[in-house]
Amino acid sequence: MTRSYTQPASFKFALARRSRRSEAGEPIGQARVDRRTKDLAARLVPGEIAVIDHADLDPVAAQSLVRAGAAGVVNAARSVTGRYPNLGPLVLIDAGIPLIDDLGSGLMDFVEDGQIVEFRGSSLWRGDVKVAEGQRQSRDSLEAQIDAARVCLGAEFEAFAENTLKYLGQEMHLLTDALPIPDLATPFAGRQVLIVVRGPDAAADLAALRPYISELRPIIVGVDGGADVILAAGLSPDLVVGDFDSVTTAALMGRSRKFARSPGNPPELMVHAYTDGRAPGAERLDGLGLPYITFEAPGTSEDVAMLVAFEKGAELIVAVGTHASMVDFLDKGRAGMSSTFLVRLKVGPVLVDAKGVSRLYRNQVRTRDMLLLVGAALFAMMVMVLAFSPLHVFARTFLFTLGEQLRALVRAFGF
Repeated sequence: MTRSYTQPASFKFALARRSRRSEAGEPIGQARVDRRTKDLAARLVPGEIAVIDHADLDPVAAQSLVRAGAAGVVNAARSVTGRYPNLGPLVLIDAGIPLIDDLGSGLMDFVEDGQIVEFRGSSLWRGDVKVAEGQRQSRDSLEAQIDAARVCLGAEFEAFAENTLKYLGQEMHLLTDALPIPDLATPFAGRQVLIVVRGPDAAADLAALRPYISELRPIIVGVDGGADVILAAGLSPDLVVGDFDSVTTAALMGRSRKFARSPGNPPELMVHAYTDGRAPGAERLDGLGLPYITFEAPGTSEDVAMLVAFEKGAELIVAVGTHASMVDFLDKGRAGMSSTFLVRLKVGPVLVDAKGVSRLYRNQVRTRDMLLLVGAALFAMMVMVLAFSPLHVFARTFLFTLGEQLRALVRAFGF
């Protein structure tokens, strides 16, 4: 069965309130154009039409378009190419956002930011000019493509495994060596660490961990956009790790629109640098005038976050929204997971998934416990009434008066 991503009703309400529709009920609005979906979502205004070029649109990117309030999405590429069962386009359909895809790469040259465009069936129009025609997607059409992709998954898995094995030998030092982690102000030793990556279910998993966070006060580490997930939950990251291409400036400064962090206590920042020394995130932080530490390592930024926590002596690492399967990595656009495989082997003894922790720390009051509490309170009250004569007299008087009133009611109604 194809998985469904249920969106909050507030998304659909905001979309319906801000979108314009043609007489045929099709979305009309200003086009917002960008080949990088994450950049487009950051500047998309609710009610606008997103024009993207994103083959195999992943769930995280699709959710960012939903949160931004897209009235419709036009994808120059195929949203499901058939390489693997990609569920991202279903996020848009389940949110009630129309999707036309496979219009051709030339689409990005024909539509400019701010132009008014309109959906007409499987075509995109600008006034009386038909810009391009593609495939209008529905849940049924997407599910058929996803099911077909599952049949072909074996060949993709073989290529993925070969790529992973190819790089395992080159990155074996991640498993065998004690890595020279830079000095950090964040005190990891002997503490539990919560690492948050901006995965499809990260917000829900983080919300489920509230009892655990309140009780044990773990060190909180955000991986790129995971810092925004942390702030949106009303929490504050102690450390942010990544190349900083998908995290907001507000999160880097420890602030969000909804929850303000103390201006004097921003998170510590660690730039994940490539093994050849390049550190793209450093340029952005230099431009913002923010202090940071650079750590050179292969793999993903979430791998780096786990290695840092482990090497610094973390007692337990709880992972939220991390990538753990081949499909997760194909969504991320990676051909293999050698570094992640090695890192998971290394930190495995102290690594647990957020879903398991939330089940262990589910703060629910059992009915039996509640009945015992009420019973104990009633028993204590009875002892007090029997032990103290003033209370005894009061109870007898109250019961006598109540009985008299009930008898008067019975007589008045002729029972």
